[in-house]
Amino acid sequence: MKTIYILRHAKSSWEFPHLSDEERPLIDKGKKRTRLIIQYLQDNNIFPDIIISSHATRASETAKIVARAIGYPIDKIQINKTIYHSDEESLIDQFYDIYDQYSAAMLVGHNPTLTNFVNLYLDEKIEWLPTSGLVSISFSTNKWVEISSAKHHVNFVITPAMLKSKS
Repeated sequence: MKTIYILRHAKSSWEFPHLSDEERPLIDKGKKRTRLIIQYLQDNNIFPDIIISSHATRASETAKIVARAIGYPIDKIQINKTIYHSDEESLIDQFYDIYDQYSAAMLVGHNPTLTNFVNLYLDEKIEWLPTSGLVSISFSTNKWVEISSAKHHVNFVITPAMLKSKS
């Protein structure tokens, strides 16, 4: 069984017009909302074996916040520039090079790609994966290169708003 966790980056700032889109930093509200997701991960004993992130500041900062909170080594986060411009069909390629001894991987990235990607697997499509939204999908295979053709099961779709309403 292989499980992926698709995490959209936390809410970022538009207040710095001199920065490129790739350089936009997180805002406090985004960090706070991500803490709700982290609490969910911790409460449900979800600790991915590998974290892969877009190089964009808002994604890599989100990945680092999550990694610190769940005890994943920051220096082991794999930064991949192709995630930033990837489409939903090529996003799956990010998982093919993962060692098969790993059973769970988290990918931190951007919309619209992440929404389009998870909608490939969801029976009930979502309109938009919000910032800090998290989707988990498991695949019935022992090899990462086989996940695109393996049977799958959606474990959950959670958002900070959903978690906030439960507390």
